[in-house]
Amino acid sequence: MHRTTFSPDTLRRLAALEERLRYRFRDVSLLVTALTHSSWANEHGTVHNERLEFLGDAVLEVNISHEIYKRFPQEREGGMTRLRSRLVSEGKLAELARSLGLGEMLFMGRGEESQGGRERPALIADAMEAVLGAVYLDGGHEEASALIHRLYADRWPAPETDKKSKDYKTRLQEATQSILHSLPVYVPLSSSGPEHAKIFRVQLELSDGRCFVAEGGSLKRAEQEAARLALAALDVPE
Repeated sequence: MHRTTFSPDTLRRLAALEERLRYRFRDVSLLVTALTHSSWANEHGTVHNERLEFLGDAVLEVNISHEIYKRFPQEREGGMTRLRSRLVSEGKLAELARSLGLGEMLFMGRGEESQGGRERPALIADAMEAVLGAVYLDGGHEEASALIHRLYADRWPAPETDKKSKDYKTRLQEATQSILHSLPVYVPLSSSGPEHAKIFRVQLELSDGRCFVAEGGSLKRAEQEAARLALAALDVPE
């Protein structure tokens, strides 16, 4: 779709995002679709970003897997899997999305926005994957790979510290046993949304009284995000 199809304000915002991505779309409608949440699509009868999210997830995983294979030649399969899980986690993707300002760029329905959707980790993480899928369709594997390398340039652990590639829940369990001499407790709070896109809310409780609430696209992802927040509060380094 030609750029003149969109309003001047939308074009300005899209151009600013392209500048941050360091990639200019040939077909800017792909970027618009990547930024379109299902709540907006339902209100306006347009296409949402879930198919692009599916594609972007696969593009991200193969690129991160390849880079892990190159960077950590001594690592065994289990360690490589744990590291990949950490690098493509909802929390990490939400971090990338925030660095690009994706939340403020999303086309989102009024109800979703009023409930804080622009800050919701699961939602902006999905948008990050959708943008990767859009770049892949627009520019091919080479451009998508280059973008992923730029986004992760300063986010790789050093090979000698790869022991930290354990998932957040495992690391928190070890940390709380050492620091608090107890284990964290995860309490499911709620789930909302349609069956194909449920959002789970979990509370993590530490024995010192601190609690951390997080959301995720699955109960497991919500627990991982809560564990990440707790690790940060305990000053356990990445």
